Amino acid sequence: MFLGHFAVAFAAKKADKTLSLGSTMLAAQWLDLLWPVLLLTGTETAAIAPAGSNIPLEFTSYPFSHSLLTVAGWALLFAVVFYGITKQLRSAFVIAFLVLSHWFLDWLVHIPDLPLTPFSNEKLGLGLWNYKTAELLLELLMYAIAVALFFKSRVNPGKRKSIITWSLIIFLLVIHIMNVFGPPPPAITPVAVVGLLQWIFVAWGYWAD
Repeated sequence: MFLGHFAVAFAAKKADKTLSLGSTMLAAQWLDLLWPVLLLTGTETAAIAPAGSNIPLEFTSYPFSHSLLTVAGWALLFAVVFYGITKQLRSAFVIAFLVLSHWFLDWLVHIPDLPLTPFSNEKLGLGLWNYKTAELLLELLMYAIAVALFFKSRVNPGKRKSIITWSLIIFLLVIHIMNVFGPPPPAITPVAVVGLLQWIFVAWGYWAD
């Protein structure tokens, strides 16, 4: 799941117009922004899947970034920090929902590799990634609906902001298509390094909105 997480971030603007797109992207994508750091430090692990696999990566251990218990903790932390900064209870709830939504969207597409807690061997995942066409269509549909909702929530952004926003929307779509149809990554370290570049999308979101 890549585009789907950003879809939720775009759609969240309809729920709370006061939130910046950068903030909703930060919350919705937080787990995947944290994961590369933990991967590079050896705190969590992953491997390149064997040739011919439907999924290019094997997520062997990511208890701190992707277990349901820790994700709930991250969601609570985001809500508390965001409320402390903004004093907006509604916005804090939306931000917490976005953080938590990441796990449930991953649960939909991942094979059973998502841990319930850092201490549990039980792992979950419905495995929609095994059905490439269906998964792609789902994410594209989510993205299209979310972008439409985003623009319905926007009032007179101006030409410059519109260009910045549309460039972000198109760039994310291109990246997603490349991820789906491109060659598998050569090694895990490049995956982590490229993953860190997702912070650019957060900055882009603040720039656009």
